[in-house]
Amino acid sequence: MLYQDAFLQRLEAGLRETLPEWNLPADAPLRLLTISENATFLAEDTGRDCKIVFRVHRPDYHTEQEILSELAWVQSLREDGVIETPRGIPTRGGELLHAFPDGDTRRHVVAFEFMSGKEPDATDDLPKWYGRLGGINARLHRHSRAWRRPEGFERKLWNFDTIIGATPHWGDWRAGLGLDAEGKAILERTATLLRRQTDAFGTGPDRFGLVHCDMRPANLLVDGERLGVIDFDDCGLSWFPYDFAASVSFLEEEPILEELMAAWVEGYRAAAPLSAEEEAMLPVFVMLRRMQLTAWIASHAETPTAQAMGTPYTEGTVAHAERHLSRYG
Repeated sequence: MLYQDAFLQRLEAGLRETLPEWNLPADAPLRLLTISENATFLAEDTGRDCKIVFRVHRPDYHTEQEILSELAWVQSLREDGVIETPRGIPTRGGELLHAFPDGDTRRHVVAFEFMSGKEPDATDDLPKWYGRLGGINARLHRHSRAWRRPEGFERKLWNFDTIIGATPHWGDWRAGLGLDAEGKAILERTATLLRRQTDAFGTGPDRFGLVHCDMRPANLLVDGERLGVIDFDDCGLSWFPYDFAASVSFLEEEPILEELMAAWVEGYRAAAPLSAEEEAMLPVFVMLRRMQLTAWIASHAETPTAQAMGTPYTEGTVAHAERHLSRYG
């Protein structure tokens, strides 16, 4: 329960003190946008029509080097025209990563350009946008395979162990809200199957590399015909097809899922090869992601997303797992 009102008030007060580092007045209008892994604020300087998005990082999640590595990849993607995503805005001293004191610790802050648009939803013809997203993923993966990472580059590893295995970054799925003994047994069998499936798929350089890892609708911005992508905070080393699974986070039980998958595959193949084996793994990674999100909801129970999903999401995960076992087990 990290993001209680008192903590958010401390974050806002600390952020206000740093606003002059971006040539904004300390009393500029400041609005909390989202609470997820981090807290995101929008600051406005109405006098010069300036909007800046500030991401205040969750304590003890990313190191300074990990954050700087994310920003280096974003900069390269922008420079190479791979993706439309906001530019990181340096402080007046030229730093992309800043911090402010909070008691005995320091809170990391990153600033980005404001990007217009809204999250695509069911009224926006989602399959159309997932077709576009498939092409974006294909270009991003092609860049990832070719990009020479700068010295000291450091991002989290998202493999079986760190997703739902022995060392999970987002907590243990066994703590899923409302998970009973029967559901736990089903998920245990599913985890064993997923381990075999991902081990068989392997982690060769053609299948495993630097990915966004969170292109769900909440991190997409539609403005006219433009599809922008934001929030590379979870980018790291994982399976390339895992980007699709992440893109349908919280949509896994929706009837439209198969249509979204078909559109994504078609869009991907219009820009880069996608083997039949990779396509066949998409439902496997969707199941893996579903179990990971079940753990995330339990370990981030104070966030609006977790509160909206709650116990019914865990129950849906068990139902999804039963179908996965029936199909592959």
